[in-house]
Amino acid sequence: MRVVLQRVTHAAVTMEETGERRKIGPGLVVLLGVGQGDVEGDVDYLVPKILSLRIFSDEYGKMNLSLEDTQGQMLIVSQFTLFADTRKGKRPSFTDAAPPTIAIPLYERFVSQVQARGVTTQTGEFGADMRVEISNDGPVTLIIDSPPKPAIEK
Repeated sequence: MRVVLQRVTHAAVTMEETGERRKIGPGLVVLLGVGQGDVEGDVDYLVPKILSLRIFSDEYGKMNLSLEDTQGQMLIVSQFTLFADTRKGKRPSFTDAAPPTIAIPLYERFVSQVQARGVTTQTGEFGADMRVEISNDGPVTLIIDSPPKPAIEK
């Protein structure tokens, strides 16, 4: 799994088809990509990692507090394009992204685990055209991958 994580003052996602808008206050935007070979263990690794990352400022201006410490909110948006391969030609290849049959349950597991930890959460809609508004705070942007899988011998 691959996550682009942004610390925000506020953010929103609007579903193009319905016009429905979901928004958060201070917290994190998580752009979540599910790749080929990702499993539930990737979610189990990423959720506590993201929620405990000390990327929010304390009273001295040092990045010393986590989302849990600040009781921040989270906007989670599925983003298969995080697995784009642009090395050949001019059109990105998305063959490294997991198909919806794998990606949707893992995305939903991620959302459920964040909510179970008491974080106020909003989401986009898997596979929908969306407009995402992000007010990046800092700016602080991190890219986090789940641990690599062991090679399978053939």
